[in-house]
Amino acid sequence: MTAYANLHLAFEQMRVRARRAERRDAAEQDGTGPDNAIGLIQQGGGGGGGGGGGGGGASGGDDDEDEEPPRVLIVGPEHSGKTTACKLLVNYAVRGTAACSPLYVNLDPSDGGFTIPGTVSACVIDSPLPTSSPANPLGITATSAPTALSSSKLTPLVHWYGHTDVKKNAGLMEHLIRVLNEECQERLEIDALARTSGIIIDTPANFLAVPMQDKFALVKAAVYAFRVNVILVIGNEKLTVEMQKIFSSEEAKGQSQRPITVLKIPRSPGVVDLDSAYCERVQAHQVKNYFYGSPLQLPPELAAAFTSAGGREGQGLSGLNLGGEAAAMDLALSPHSSVVSFDDLTIYRIGQDSFAPSSALPIGASRALGEMQPVKIDPSQPGQGIVNIVLAVLSLTEAPEMDIEEAILDADVLGFVVITSIDTENNRFTVLVPSAASLAGRVALTGSIQWQEA
Repeated sequence: MTAYANLHLAFEQMRVRARRAERRDAAEQDGTGPDNAIGLIQQGGGGGGGGGGGGGGASGGDDDEDEEPPRVLIVGPEHSGKTTACKLLVNYAVRGTAACSPLYVNLDPSDGGFTIPGTVSACVIDSPLPTSSPANPLGITATSAPTALSSSKLTPLVHWYGHTDVKKNAGLMEHLIRVLNEECQERLEIDALARTSGIIIDTPANFLAVPMQDKFALVKAAVYAFRVNVILVIGNEKLTVEMQKIFSSEEAKGQSQRPITVLKIPRSPGVVDLDSAYCERVQAHQVKNYFYGSPLQLPPELAAAFTSAGGREGQGLSGLNLGGEAAAMDLALSPHSSVVSFDDLTIYRIGQDSFAPSSALPIGASRALGEMQPVKIDPSQPGQGIVNIVLAVLSLTEAPEMDIEEAILDADVLGFVVITSIDTENNRFTVLVPSAASLAGRVALTGSIQWQEA
């Protein structure tokens, strides 16, 4: 934990310098003095806590001082504690004395993140992220949590990748990184507090060995897109040397336009290796939790006190308030099973389910279908493979006639549904939806995320 505490202090100094530069730039644009521009950014305390105190003591007039907030990319081998490291740094930041709302970017589609597996997402965090269940590794979003929990304010931006392995379609992942960065920059332009709080980026282990001409192509795409200035490598000396070699070259300096610091941090002693069977069970539990919710388990002390008072654990606690509302322990959700016509919901698949390597194609031949080309699915045809497959409902209201590929690839996700059965005779299918909203005129994307209700 000492390494993470030292990193937090260093990042706090970077945030203090970024806030100072933000106030100075705002004062110059408004033509006012620095004192009148302090109110433009929420900041508690002049020094910004323990780390801010060190930053405040630095020479404020040094033009060579780095005034960029921390934009951190965390990489490492499989099961090395990357997500835990991200959450530690985020929770340290939001618990400081100075107001801080860092942007958490999850590029690991196998993690589930804020919603379910198969997605990449980003969210501005202004309260500590809880770790109470593997079904919600980054907290509960506002659509499925009681308002009493602080994490219920999470409103992430989500894009659909459709697979848990980034090797499945590395080209699509690279495109989603650029799209997600553009949308994050739009948010940061209007949010000064988040802009000066920095970015924490979580990555999967497969980021380091994608089947492309450059095996570090996704790492470079994330670094250059989000303008990363700090790369943290967890517990791998060889990978640390490779990252230093890549991002210290002249080509890397020319693309990033700023120095990139590569640091190695020790692997947490509590990290354990997880087998594939356990990971599959967790992913299935995350999908189930999205539709049905999960009961909120009381801490042992509170459960014992409630039971001794004559109550039963799992009921609402009379007299106990959280956030001004009565605490409810039953957080079960009630999804709906709806019958939808084939004409109401348009379903697309990005590329094919699997691609043969280019070396397996005949000499001079090329693929007729690209890896990033949306293909419309006809549910009336057999063998489409969409039963018990999770579909991501996009923000598009109807399939656009022009630039359909770009519109579908760039669209964010409104929610998720699962097709439970298909009636080809009547041209309709039964879908499990989280709410009773109509799906008429909607566009959905399928992938390889399967879930069957037990």
